[in-house]
Amino acid sequence: MPTEAEGRDLKAQVERLARALEENRIAEYVSLQQNAGRLIYLNFLAGVARGLGMAVGFTLVGALVIYALRRMVSIPVIGTFIAQIVDIVTTQLGRQ
Repeated sequence: MPTEAEGRDLKAQVERLARALEENRIAEYVSLQQNAGRLIYLNFLAGVARGLGMAVGFTLVGALVIYALRRMVSIPVIGTFIAQIVDIVTTQLGRQ
């Protein structure tokens, strides 16, 4: 049989554990895991947000790359190389 001091220590530990679980919102997480519809909905929204973020990011990076390439067209070697690439792409698109 536990002594009174051990009982107080055990009660204090249980209270600390309960406080930690409350602070970490474990109950909300468990209820979310049990509600499949809400979990699917939240994961779908997260996926849409990630996809939109990647699309916007790729668009911005692509625009910066194109801008940089256009600025370098004035350099003869790179300008000629880019012109050849554009000719090849145009030829390939014309054949299809």
